[in-house]
Amino acid sequence: MSVKYDKKKYYTPAVFVLAVVILLSAISFFNSQTKTDNAVNEALTNKDGIVVHFLDVGQGDSEFVELPNGQCMLIDAGTADSGQTVTDYIKQAGYTKIDYLVATHPHADHIGGMSQVVEGFDIGEIYMPKVSTATRTFEGLLEEISDKGMTINTAKAGTEVYSDSELQMEFLAPVGTQYEEINNYSAVLKISYGSNSFLFTGDAEDISEEEMLDRDYTSLSADVLKVGHHGSRYSSTIDFLYAVKPEYAVISCGAGNSYGHPHSEALDRLNKLKAEIYRTDEQGTVTVTCDGKGGFDVECEK
Repeated sequence: MSVKYDKKKYYTPAVFVLAVVILLSAISFFNSQTKTDNAVNEALTNKDGIVVHFLDVGQGDSEFVELPNGQCMLIDAGTADSGQTVTDYIKQAGYTKIDYLVATHPHADHIGGMSQVVEGFDIGEIYMPKVSTATRTFEGLLEEISDKGMTINTAKAGTEVYSDSELQMEFLAPVGTQYEEINNYSAVLKISYGSNSFLFTGDAEDISEEEMLDRDYTSLSADVLKVGHHGSRYSSTIDFLYAVKPEYAVISCGAGNSYGHPHSEALDRLNKLKAEIYRTDEQGTVTVTCDGKGGFDVECEK
């Protein structure tokens, strides 16, 4: 006796079960991914305070700032050889967007890696001082920004980047509009969070420092100073340092660089103020965390 199966009736339950399994797996994956994304977002937005990474980019400058509201900022990006290093560092920190991008001035040791950064991330706002140079590095950065359809905000004294009841970010320089030395066009940014503050000075030299002193002496006070021009003797004048009164001073420079940075004169002046000095050429990337209540934690790569 042979038995004939109704293939349609026989296979339908199996197909239905398989479809249910696939659907449940998809829902499970979606929920898992959503929880992961939420966990990442929560981790980024629930920081205890500000985290500033003074990146080791050799003889150059680059600072990556994690803000307490989950946003982030990049100030400079080192030389062209540093572009991948900076990009990888930010991605490993969990960010796919840079909310604020600051190019302090158009020298290659500050903007050399920035084209790669602009290409590799979503960018919120871009700030640059109103000065240009006829270099391929600078022109390439402008082209990359233009290709993304973005505009550039002028960084100058009095320009406010962000402000709420706890966090303020404002440019203190350049004060003037005409300088012989491009370094004095450097965008100088102060970030304040609660009772803590950071001052990032690019390559600003004595002329810019004097203008900032004349404009508003009291606004310069900061707990952490990114020392101007890699510790050059032409920056960090004693009057400027007395106005800033830094507890910590971070110098970004390359080991054995041909400029002799940091210069002994600058180091002597910082030591006179009893500032705690950190150097990327000796200690690698320096990370400073603050809670907005006066407390600081400093970690060094080396």
